[in-house]
Amino acid sequence: MTIPDTGLMMMDNGASCLPVPPDEERRVVEELTGKAEANLKEGNVYFVVSNRWYCCWQKYVRQNSDRYLADEPSLDSQRLKVVSSEMAERPGPIDNSDIISDEHCEGDQLELRRMLEEGRDYVLVPQQVWEKLFGWYKGGPALPRKMISQGYHNKSYSVEVYLLCLKLIDSRDNSQSIIRISRKASTHDLYEKVCILRKVDVAKVNIWDYFNKQKTLLLDRPNKTLEEESLQMDQDILLEVQVDGVPHSGNGMDSTRNDLALVVLEPSRSSMTIAGGPTMSNGHSSGYNFYQRSGLSSSSSRTEDGYDVFNSANKGERGGLAGLQNLGNTCFMNSAIQCLVHTTPIVEYFLQDYTEDINMENPLGMRGELALAFGELLRKLWSSGRTTIAPRAFKAKLARFAPQFSGYNQHDSQELLAFLLDGLHEDLNRVKKKPYIEAKDSDGRPDREVAGESWRYHKARNDSIIVDVCQGQYKSTLVCPVCGKISITFDPFMYLTLPLPSSVTRTMTVTVFYGDGSGLLTPFTVTVLKHGCCKDLTQTLGAACCLRADECLLLAEVYEHRIYRYLDNSLDLSSIKDEDYIVAYRLPKVGAGRTKVEITHRWLERVGPDTFKGHERKFSGTPLVMYLAKDSLCGEDILGAVGKVLSPLRRVYSPSKSSSEKASSFVSKDGEESSSSSNGQSGPGNDEMEGVEDDSSGELPLFQLSLVDDRGANHKPIHRDTVISGQTVKIVLDWTERELEQYDASYLMDLPEVHKSGFTVKKTRQEAISLFSCLDAFLKEEPLGPDDMWYCPGCKEHRQATKKLDLWKLPDILVVHLKRFSYSRYLKNKLDTFVNFPTHNLDLTKYVKSIDGQSYVYELYAISNHYGGLGGGHYTAYAKLIDENRWYHFDDSHVSPVGEADVRTSAAYLLFYQRVKTDSGVRVGETSQSHMSS
Repeated sequence: MTIPDTGLMMMDNGASCLPVPPDEERRVVEELTGKAEANLKEGNVYFVVSNRWYCCWQKYVRQNSDRYLADEPSLDSQRLKVVSSEMAERPGPIDNSDIISDEHCEGDQLELRRMLEEGRDYVLVPQQVWEKLFGWYKGGPALPRKMISQGYHNKSYSVEVYLLCLKLIDSRDNSQSIIRISRKASTHDLYEKVCILRKVDVAKVNIWDYFNKQKTLLLDRPNKTLEEESLQMDQDILLEVQVDGVPHSGNGMDSTRNDLALVVLEPSRSSMTIAGGPTMSNGHSSGYNFYQRSGLSSSSSRTEDGYDVFNSANKGERGGLAGLQNLGNTCFMNSAIQCLVHTTPIVEYFLQDYTEDINMENPLGMRGELALAFGELLRKLWSSGRTTIAPRAFKAKLARFAPQFSGYNQHDSQELLAFLLDGLHEDLNRVKKKPYIEAKDSDGRPDREVAGESWRYHKARNDSIIVDVCQGQYKSTLVCPVCGKISITFDPFMYLTLPLPSSVTRTMTVTVFYGDGSGLLTPFTVTVLKHGCCKDLTQTLGAACCLRADECLLLAEVYEHRIYRYLDNSLDLSSIKDEDYIVAYRLPKVGAGRTKVEITHRWLERVGPDTFKGHERKFSGTPLVMYLAKDSLCGEDILGAVGKVLSPLRRVYSPSKSSSEKASSFVSKDGEESSSSSNGQSGPGNDEMEGVEDDSSGELPLFQLSLVDDRGANHKPIHRDTVISGQTVKIVLDWTERELEQYDASYLMDLPEVHKSGFTVKKTRQEAISLFSCLDAFLKEEPLGPDDMWYCPGCKEHRQATKKLDLWKLPDILVVHLKRFSYSRYLKNKLDTFVNFPTHNLDLTKYVKSIDGQSYVYELYAISNHYGGLGGGHYTAYAKLIDENRWYHFDDSHVSPVGEADVRTSAAYLLFYQRVKTDSGVRVGETSQSHMSS
């Protein structure tokens, strides 16, 4: 439910607008935050605040940066840690403009930009904290959001930052409106909101789930939430208004269609059966009906997944080639599902009658609902030919039982896979009542005996198709460094998470500006130590741009065309994100009495045609910085200095030049023309530039300059006789048509990012690491961390023991997770290293410590890929159809064949291997009947 903007009512009890000491502000906010955290409940109101402004406020109140880092390890908080020691100015009014979308909303609702991340782009503050901040600083706009409860087993609370956005189509005239409403709102709430918006009587209204422009379900259950009705972000809903008792559908829209029922995802109270049909060796549909109406029946008519099961199956198209529609950043889910639904024993199991295995009593399970939802989705994917499926019902179940995957943000496909495998196991656990088994120590017994005992105990409590085919067993050895006590345990695992040897360098692009106007700006891409500091970057950049002994580089981050912060030499490079814009000003080494002058630019831009403003001045371009060797300056000094620093951008016209050549010329010292193709090589030095006049007539340029305060406000025009003092002078240059004709301002535009990441992944085979080297790193002996101490039963003390893992038992389906993402208190990172993994004959025999006569040779059959950087990117999947020995690329709804040589890329994230069967003549890709009958 949307909360109206509270506007200026935030001043409680007539509180004074007089500034409060920063320490007092910090104390008040900490106290109110603590009270709010101690009273979490559904309906609490929080406000979204731009992280940019909030970091400035935290810097001002000198909040404990170490505590802040522990609570929220964002990169912006790391910046706060470095700059918090500086004297910080009081921030200006709260400014949320950088997180607000420009999309049009009904009424006065404000929508956030999509894909924002908490801690990086915004923070959430309790209502009482917002009221205090607003009383102290004003600004805004206010962005209130409500707290909702989520989860089935354990209720958790989260703030619904993004409301459900629905596109309402009025069948009377096909007009469209945007509805924003909580996904926890009821269908009754939706009817009320729509009727108020369209000014119609609720008694005459029908609202349809109109997903993919199909009437899939009449929303007529008033007590159901929109989340339970599987409504998705940005989908269509259809409004029908009755005229004389007859629904008016308009434009020939079919209002009498009664879609056939799909299989319900909630178990029926009656005896439950699933018709299986003949077993197939490769798990592909051969033209039989999977469903019985008397079994799993639906309480509502819905063709929610984009097709009619009973009419679309068996059209002569082979199974396994259906894509999955993206429901709003669900590519992570689609990728994991495609890998799992192309796992042969899983396919064969779910295409049969598995109802006897449904465990509705397991307190760790989901009453069988997750298994039924997944089984239904798998059947659709294998029966629909090439029809794209929209997995809405499955996503709804996922959100109910795993609220961490609810909403519309990007998530991790490995985390989704881990939850799904564990959830399927608990829902299909054949053990209805788990016995209590006391763990025993190895006490020097043979490994085979202890391992066998541990596996029997595990199977006594955990027995499912997932355990049968996906679970293996570790041997874990702990050694006390003091008394030498050895503890050996054997633990089950579902997948192998292998570390990647971390790359130690990164490339960074920084644009170098000449503070004395001696040359054009030049972007340099340099290689630095990933875990170094800004001093390393400055030194490497100085060598790249041939910095002289009497010069220095001043690093700064540019945000919204203004200097956001200067980068101290001690600042960790990990605090600079790839999407940041970093510049370096090439300046003379600072001596006593020098004044730093910052110049920002404004352009006159046309405002939208629906306003009366006409034109408006907006910040643009890249700021410039220079030093002037005077304690006290006058306007004439500033005018001359600005003309000097802009001189490389001055246009030179000659009759023989074309218009395009004019636009790319600039002036050098002696008046010779140089083209921008020179790549901005260094011009003359400081001394040589002293005699260069900006204007060809020898007069000072007539720039429109204004003196501003630290926040860029309070503009005061600068005239020739204006007296200016201070260590730092901030100036705004308002560009007019005159300047734009004389200077080529395009050089100040379009700064390159620190590192431009794309979705195209190159196979850097020469820098590849072997999958076996990742496995060796995983299995090597290493000491436990100080935060992961082991309680030694010999010493009766916590010790920093050494730990060694070994593989004891490997499953038929081996999932390898390449640990490309690393998260720590101070660093978030993704490795794009190419891992050289085999597609055939992955032989792990030498790594397995047990000798049981099984084959430990594996064949690759599926890959989950991740492209791009942290906090976003895109997931796809490769999967192999075993019976035709051909690979396919699954990119959400798009499915296409791909060559086997092309599936090995540096985007590989999850690798799915199947054991090569050598006993009883079973071929590669086939599975014994024991997997299906167990």
